[in-house]
Amino acid sequence: MSRSGYGGIAEFYDLVALRQSTSTGPALAAMLRLLPENQGPVVEIGAGTGRVTRTILAARSDLRVLAVEPSPEMRAVLVSRLWADEEARDRVTVVADAAPGLELPDRISAAVIFGVAGHLDESARRRMLAELRTRLAPGGFVAVELMGAVHDLRPTRTLSAVVGEQTYEWWVSGRPVAADEMHFSNTWRVLRDGRVVREVVDEHRWVVLTPERLAEEAGMRLREPVDASSEVRVAILERG
Repeated sequence: MSRSGYGGIAEFYDLVALRQSTSTGPALAAMLRLLPENQGPVVEIGAGTGRVTRTILAARSDLRVLAVEPSPEMRAVLVSRLWADEEARDRVTVVADAAPGLELPDRISAAVIFGVAGHLDESARRRMLAELRTRLAPGGFVAVELMGAVHDLRPTRTLSAVVGEQTYEWWVSGRPVAADEMHFSNTWRVLRDGRVVREVVDEHRWVVLTPERLAEEAGMRLREPVDASSEVRVAILERG
């Protein structure tokens, strides 16, 4: 599934994004605080509705963000949030581009790629990473969220949240389709009084990347060891 294909699940996206940003946000914020000053914007690829954007803004008051989001539905939520926050509105520029093939400034301080890399094939990933590497300022980094493992996943309810008088459930199942690739089926159910009133199904493939493979594709090196105990990790890459 491409990033522009998120329209059908945009309604539910924040329920998941909040949990993911909570688990990976602290590690990202710690790295952002180490960036040299005045080295260009942080490029966020696949900004979605802005959950990770908030993490970037909160980490440093001097950072500016180039938020890349091709999905109109996601972008609508993102821009609405920025408009409601005067400080964020001044610091974030939103563009409708898709990776690879981004129009980037000559120099960037960092790049953040969460929830995106596994959707791209190897050729597209290599091109995207090369575009970022050539513009990365000294002391900068590329942060990539790595998710998942290659194994059968029986239908599992991974989230249940109450909004008003309705309960929102997220069910996930998956199966390997290659040595490094999963096919996932996501089912969103909206229940009222215990009865399903609406259901949305999304299916996509996801390439499960190791930090070492990602570094090789990027032509960069891993700055920090990556915690292999979690299925959601952040790999930090820097120019050699």
